[in-house]
Amino acid sequence: MKTLLKFLCLFLILQGFSQEALTSADWQSDLKFLQNKVHHEYPFLFKKVTKAEFDAEVEVLYNAIPTMENHEVPVALSRIVALFEYGHTQIPFSTVAKRGVLPVNLYHFNDGVYIEGTMTVHKQVLGAKVLKVGGVGVEEALKKIRPVVPAENDYYFKAYGLRFLTVPDVLHAQGILKSWSENVTLSLEKDGKTFDYTFPTIQLDDLSKGSTLTIPNDNWLSARDQSQTPLYLKYLNEKYYYFEYLEDRKTLYVRQSSVFDDPKESLKDFYNRLFEFMDTNPIDKLIYDVRLNGGGNNYNNLQLIKGLMARPNINKRGKLFFIIGRETFSACQNLTNEISRYTEAILVGEPTAENVNFYGDARRVVLPKSRINAYLSYAWWQDTPQWENKDASLPNIAVDMSFEQYSTNDDPVLKAAMDFKDNGFILDPMQHLTQLFIAGDFEKLKEDAITIAHSPEYKYYDFNEEFNKAAQRLLNSGDDRAQQSGIYILQLITEVYPKSQGAWYSLGNALEDAKETDKAKLAYETLITLKDSSMLARAAKNRIKGLDKE
Repeated sequence: MKTLLKFLCLFLILQGFSQEALTSADWQSDLKFLQNKVHHEYPFLFKKVTKAEFDAEVEVLYNAIPTMENHEVPVALSRIVALFEYGHTQIPFSTVAKRGVLPVNLYHFNDGVYIEGTMTVHKQVLGAKVLKVGGVGVEEALKKIRPVVPAENDYYFKAYGLRFLTVPDVLHAQGILKSWSENVTLSLEKDGKTFDYTFPTIQLDDLSKGSTLTIPNDNWLSARDQSQTPLYLKYLNEKYYYFEYLEDRKTLYVRQSSVFDDPKESLKDFYNRLFEFMDTNPIDKLIYDVRLNGGGNNYNNLQLIKGLMARPNINKRGKLFFIIGRETFSACQNLTNEISRYTEAILVGEPTAENVNFYGDARRVVLPKSRINAYLSYAWWQDTPQWENKDASLPNIAVDMSFEQYSTNDDPVLKAAMDFKDNGFILDPMQHLTQLFIAGDFEKLKEDAITIAHSPEYKYYDFNEEFNKAAQRLLNSGDDRAQQSGIYILQLITEVYPKSQGAWYSLGNALEDAKETDKAKLAYETLITLKDSSMLARAAKNRIKGLDKE
């Protein structure tokens, strides 16, 4: 055994040394290997990026490699793989972070990015708001690191992307740090004061383990008040799932943070125990919380779905709530899809980290020279018709959290589910507006569209995009009546979003195609008044010139 351990240590040392000693030609060879592997064995991944776009990015990197430092190349390879925008398709974070990370855990609350956790030696910065990273504003820094993250959507990036902001290799490769350093300065704000604080790097293995929230130990502190524990964090490092009966509210709360079996209790046994409790106790509400659930084995989902469907006393609007969030991913996205499709659950919280339909189940591809592992997905999970695919599952009731709420153990997400009363709240705004449109109730449609689009309860819906998609479907149908309906919807968009240049441009195009020249010119002119120097304004001026020549 000692001989084996010595061999493994020597192998790891030599592997690290060999990567540092790689030549530009070696890195270029690995890049071409990856490119060929994708084209020949994974061409189906070209959904969000085209083959031409992918090859162009590969060519740019291939030519740039001779000018790059060795630590920059793994980051660049991560950018290449992240082009596919599927969370399972990635070069692991550990690859770009192996030389060290900052001793902080960052979390993006609704009021900014905060140091949610840090090592005890840096306790003075615990709970500070991050203003700058290496002199770059935090929002700009986030934009710069985004291409390195295999972000399926914005919520995946919020959940799993912030850790890339703590990696000096990434910060330098992405132009946030002008030169690489193992010490990185953050500009912070705490207790009304702003100050700079320089962090040394630590080894990746020294980070606090757990979810995206810090689990305190002898070396790590959490900004959350530890005198009590909110339900969604109870037993987080002890159990994958548990339930608790809130007798005074006759509410059964369930937290499931994995779709894998817990070593101490299988999901099958847990579900049996859960349903037995439900059948023998008075329950007014069931709140099922998967906001911290990053996936597992989606074949474990069926028993829960069948159990809920078999209990109509619970599976009804206003009694069943399903809490989702930015960490809801992979097999738990499948679970969310099934909950949405087969139950009457009301979804509460933040959007999920996964597309509704997605590529998962990645295979490891080892790059020959560097021995870097790339993971490429091969299984297409399609739980809904392709035309119903979305970037994420959206909550019916949108709720997120401020830093103060988190740090004081206030859970506004759970509160929204607990306090919900079915008093006419519109759970599916797009369906509601569609029904008004079909019924021809255009005045009510306009009134509700403006109210809903600007209501915080629906803040995750991109009504501009949804309306525009509906309008384009009608405009492209080839039917004159449908064309007029499409124009009406585009006009509605300009009333809901009067400062959207894109809305006015789309309306102008549609009116132009309908030969309503004067109205088209008016739409273009309105666009120009919003921002005369924009690209769309220049395009609108050219459209007007073309119409004047006719």
